[in-house]
Formats: sequence, C-alpha cells, structure tokens
Amino acid sequence: MKKATQVFWYAIAISLIVVIWGAVAPENLNSFTSAITSEILMDFGWFYLLLVLLILLFCVYLMFSRFGRMKLGKEGDEPEFSRSSWFAMLFSAGMGMGLVFWTTAEPISHAFINSPLVKEGTDEAVKEALKYSFFHWGIHAWAVYGIVALVLAYFKFNRGAPGLISATLTPLFGEKLMRGALGKLFDVLAVFATIVGVAATLGFGSAQITGGLSFLFDTPNSFLIQLIVLVVATVLFILSAWSGIGRGIKYLSNINMGLAALLLILLFIVGPTMYILNMFTHTLGTYITDFFHMSLRLAPLDEEDRSWINSWTIFYWAWWISWAPFVGIFIARISKGRTIKEFLFGVLLLPSLVCFIFFAVFGVSALRLEQLGISAISEFSLETSTFGVLAEYPLGTFLSILTIVVIAIFFITSADSATFVLGMLSTNGSLNPANSVKVTWGLVQSAMAAVVVFFGGTQGLQNMLIIAALPFAIVIILMSISFLKDIRSVAPSQKRRRDKRN
Repeated sequence: MKKATQVFWYAIAISLIVVIWGAVAPENLNSFTSAITSEILMDFGWFYLLLVLLILLFCVYLMFSRFGRMKLGKEGDEPEFSRSSWFAMLFSAGMGMGLVFWTTAEPISHAFINSPLVKEGTDEAVKEALKYSFFHWGIHAWAVYGIVALVLAYFKFNRGAPGLISATLTPLFGEKLMRGALGKLFDVLAVFATIVGVAATLGFGSAQITGGLSFLFDTPNSFLIQLIVLVVATVLFILSAWSGIGRGIKYLSNINMGLAALLLILLFIVGPTMYILNMFTHTLGTYITDFFHMSLRLAPLDEEDRSWINSWTIFYWAWWISWAPFVGIFIARISKGRTIKEFLFGVLLLPSLVCFIFFAVFGVSALRLEQLGISAISEFSLETSTFGVLAEYPLGTFLSILTIVVIAIFFITSADSATFVLGMLSTNGSLNPANSVKVTWGLVQSAMAAVVVFFGGTQGLQNMLIIAALPFAIVIILMSISFLKDIRSVAPSQKRRRDKRN
C-alpha cells in the first residue's frame, strides 16, 4: 500500500461506512437512499436529460471539427492494441454484463408490463418497446463514456498529466487547487461513483447467473447462492486484474466477444429470423425519427408517464454517468495513438450498433413468444426471462449454458477493468497500480454489491446509482469546459507544425 494516496484512504472509508451501514441497518439505509432518490428524480430529471443530449452534441461537434484530426498522444505514437482488441475491451467494460441482463427483460417490460406511451400488449406497444430499448442503450450512453474518456486521454497522452479526474480540471482551477483538497474531492467522487456503478452491475450479474442456474438445474434461487456466485467471481476478476490489461483483461474480452457473437448468431438462426430483420429495420428508422422527442421527453403533466421516465430513462442516464469515470479512464488507457475522430467514431457508433443488434435478436425473440401466446415471458423474473426465452427455441439448453458463460465472463471483464481503474485513481494515476491496491478494491466492490443487493435488491441498486451520479454529472460539465479551453490553445501550434512539414 506504499503507493496508495489519500484518495485511496478517503474513498475506502466512505465505502466501508456504506457497507457497514447496509449490513447493520439495511432498512434504515434503504429508506434514506429512497428519500434522496425521490427528490433527485423530481428536481433534477430535466438536468439529466439536457446534460446527456448536450454531451452527445458536443461529441459530434468534436468528431467533425478541426480538432478531429488531432492524435491522442505524440505525433509518432501508434495504438497499443489492434482495433478488434480495442473494441472488445471497451465494449466489454462499458456494456457487456448489463446488456445481457436487459436484452429480453426491458423490451418485454415496455411491451407487456408498463408501456411508455400506449396500451400494453398491442402491436404499437411492441414497436415502442424496442425503440425505447435502442434509445436507452444507444448513442446517448456511449457519448457519456466517450467524452470522459476523450478528456482523460487528451490530458494524459497530450499534456502529460496524471490519469486523474482532478488533472483534467487544471486549466479551470489551477494546479495548486487541483493538487490540494479540491482536487482530492473530485477524485474521491470519481472513485465512489465507480464503486457504486460497478456494484450495481455486479448485483445484476450475480442475480442473473443465480437465476439461470436455478432455471436450468433447479438450484436454490436465494441470496446465499447469489453470495457464493459473487465470491467466486470476485476471486476470478481479481486474478484477471492482477495479470494486467495486456494479458488477462485483453484475452478475456476477446474470448467473450467471440462467445457473445456465437450466441447472437445461433439465436438469430433458430429464432424468428425474418421478424428480427423487419423489426430491426423498422425500429432503427423510428429511433432516428423520434430521436430528439425521446431525448427530451419528461411528461411534466402526466404523473404516470413521469414515473416511467424516472424508473427507466433517468435511471439509465444516472447509470451511465456513474460508470463514466471507470469506463472513461479504462477506454482512455487503451486508446493512445488514435485520432479524436477515429476515437469518437469507435466509441459512439460501433458499440451502439452492436447494442441495437443484441436487442433486436434477443428482444424480438422474446416479444414474438409473448405475441403468439407460446410463453408468458412477462411473468418471469428479470433474472430468468432470458432463459425462459431460450427454452422455447431449438438448442435451448445449449444456448442457456452459453449465456451463463457469457454473463460470467462479462461479469469478470467489467469488474477486473473497474478494479484496474480504481487502482489508477487511488495511486496518482499510475498506469500499473500495485496489486495490493487492486485486490483491496476488488473486495470493496463485491462487499458493496452484496450489501446493496441484500438491503434493497434492484431498487436499492437504482437508488445508489442515482445518488452517486448527480455530483459526478457536474464534474463532467467542468471536464468538458476545461478540455475545450485547453485544446483551443494547443490546436493552432499543432497546425503550424503540420503546415511546416507540408
């Protein structure tokens, strides 16, 4: 622990307070977080919607602006990883496990349980369900990751700053303040947001693995089994983080993208293939057509609609923001040598397209079963809905087992990436943090996940996410302003050097 900074100890202390509070007085913690969450959703829903849309527009501007040709790094720097490995790692860290959890559960919920706009169970509800799934998992989410990653990569590789959130704010506040208490506050916020975001995903992942095992092998679907799954996964992702980015994390990400692609292709073949293609094409069109309406929809005069937006859209925007420091730092770490245009194209558009394809294949396969009355997927729990769908198609058992493997590896790749990043954040931005620091963070993340799941289940996870995301949302605004201020001062000198060479 010699390299651990004050940020490490402050963040550990805050995390342990939450863990102990949840273990000793879970109902008190649940009621406390629920009250805060309700206030945030009612008072700051507009803020989340406007912020995420503005972040997306800012990313698009940067992609096509004069800054797009600027390289993240020195002029002679080349990418450390191939495009395929780079994409596999950024996608696995950013979406993997949560995507597998929600690809069937969310469209089914929107279509047959609580539709965002129309009567449940109708053809219109089915179309709206897939459109809003695209919306929640599409380019908005990746824009949040992309802007944080871009700013961090720029300051790290172009300006030689430490890989810390506070270092990106130096142009605004000055080096003295960012090396002092204010800088540490920003870094502790980033660490805590990361812990909560990853703990939520670990909770979802362990619940789905437990539900899948129960569905396939009739094992008890209990908190004890979920805790055992969490413990086993913790050992595995700590070992992966121990081995570093160039070995365990890269290899697992590549393997899992291959397995996920295999699962996707097999379900596409045995599922309602033509219906999937038709729904994908139609939904892509309505997603583009209704893009800005969905982006700013808040339903101020309809309490029921507003409740739906709070539970889904605002929750997701908070989830992406709470994951942004972790995913951003990780993507920045693996993106040296790429131009800003290439970086943003790879982070915004390609992952969004992959998410759309996943939702089209899994979501439409589930919706079709319910539409035809073959199986009431809407009656399954969130954790088992995917397995209920696969059981109705050829190769169902094989696909279910493959799904558990994919979830488990996504579980590990998300958590080991987060463990690595937490190590960086708490060792002054070290690109290779000490193993003792990484092990500590791995244990803290899992303890947080276990406690949050125990005291509040899915709702408890949502509460913690929304609370942690709000302060970091303000940090993202400051990071963007700081980045724009600095890059404007640097770009002219780089242009003069290029002109001299030409």
